[in-house]
Amino acid sequence: MIKIEAKTKLSPEEVIKRAAAFFTSGYGLKMTEQTPTSVCLEGGGGRVMVTVRTEAKGTSVEVESQEWDRQAREFIKKLA
Repeated sequence: MIKIEAKTKLSPEEVIKRAAAFFTSGYGLKMTEQTPTSVCLEGGGGRVMVTVRTEAKGTSVEVESQEWDRQAREFIKKLA
Protein backbone atom coordinates (compact mmCIF):
# COMPACT_ATOMS: atom_id res chain seq x y z
CA MET A 1 0.00 0.00 0.00
CA ILE A 2 1.28 3.45 -0.88
CA LYS A 3 0.15 7.02 -0.47
CA ILE A 4 1.50 9.59 -2.96
CA GLU A 5 0.94 13.32 -3.01
CA ALA A 6 1.52 15.77 -5.85
CA LYS A 7 0.52 19.22 -6.98
CA THR A 8 -0.91 20.11 -10.39
CA LYS A 9 -2.27 23.13 -12.20
CA LEU A 10 -5.29 21.09 -13.34
CA SER A 11 -8.64 21.78 -11.72
CA PRO A 12 -9.94 19.34 -9.10
CA GLU A 13 -12.75 18.34 -11.47
CA GLU A 14 -10.26 17.55 -14.25
CA VAL A 15 -8.08 15.45 -11.93
CA ILE A 16 -11.07 13.35 -10.82
CA LYS A 17 -12.21 12.95 -14.43
CA ARG A 18 -8.73 11.85 -15.53
CA ALA A 19 -8.35 9.46 -12.61
CA ALA A 20 -11.65 7.75 -13.38
CA ALA A 21 -10.77 7.39 -17.05
CA PHE A 22 -7.19 6.25 -16.38
CA PHE A 23 -8.10 3.45 -13.99
CA THR A 24 -11.39 2.28 -15.54
CA SER A 25 -10.51 2.24 -19.23
CA GLY A 26 -6.81 1.53 -18.81
CA TYR A 27 -6.95 -1.14 -16.12
CA GLY A 28 -10.56 -2.22 -15.82
CA LEU A 29 -11.15 -1.05 -12.27
CA LYS A 30 -14.75 -0.32 -11.27
CA MET A 31 -15.70 3.02 -9.78
CA THR A 32 -17.32 2.43 -6.40
CA GLU A 33 -17.71 6.02 -5.25
CA GLN A 34 -17.29 9.50 -6.70
CA THR A 35 -17.67 12.94 -5.16
CA PRO A 36 -16.49 16.35 -6.42
CA THR A 37 -13.26 15.87 -4.45
CA SER A 38 -12.59 12.12 -4.62
CA VAL A 39 -12.99 8.92 -6.56
CA CYS A 40 -12.62 5.35 -5.30
CA LEU A 41 -11.99 2.46 -7.69
CA GLU A 42 -11.68 -1.27 -7.02
CA GLY A 43 -10.65 -4.36 -8.90
CA GLY A 44 -8.07 -7.10 -9.16
CA GLY A 45 -8.02 -7.57 -5.40
CA GLY A 46 -7.07 -3.95 -4.71
CA ARG A 47 -8.30 -0.40 -4.67
CA VAL A 48 -7.28 3.15 -5.56
CA MET A 49 -8.54 6.31 -3.86
CA VAL A 50 -7.82 9.70 -5.43
CA THR A 51 -8.54 12.80 -3.34
CA VAL A 52 -8.10 16.41 -4.43
CA ARG A 53 -7.90 19.68 -2.55
CA THR A 54 -7.86 23.21 -4.00
CA GLU A 55 -4.85 25.27 -3.00
CA ALA A 56 -3.71 28.82 -3.75
CA LYS A 57 -1.62 27.83 -6.76
CA GLY A 58 -3.43 24.78 -8.13
CA THR A 59 -4.65 21.46 -6.86
CA SER A 60 -3.17 19.05 -4.33
CA VAL A 61 -3.68 15.41 -5.30
CA GLU A 62 -3.39 12.39 -3.00
CA VAL A 63 -3.46 8.87 -4.39
CA GLU A 64 -3.76 5.95 -2.00
CA SER A 65 -3.28 2.56 -3.57
CA GLN A 66 -3.51 -1.06 -2.52
CA GLU A 67 -2.20 -3.54 -5.14
CA TRP A 68 -2.09 -0.82 -7.85
CA ASP A 69 1.09 0.97 -6.74
CA ARG A 70 2.85 1.07 -10.13
CA GLN A 71 -0.27 2.39 -11.83
CA ALA A 72 -0.79 5.00 -9.09
CA ARG A 73 2.75 6.30 -9.69
CA GLU A 74 2.13 6.35 -13.43
CA PHE A 75 -1.08 8.36 -12.95
CA ILE A 76 0.67 10.94 -10.75
CA LYS A 77 3.38 11.40 -13.39
CA LYS A 78 0.72 12.14 -16.02
CA LEU A 79 -0.57 15.08 -13.96
CA ALA A 80 2.68 17.06 -14.19
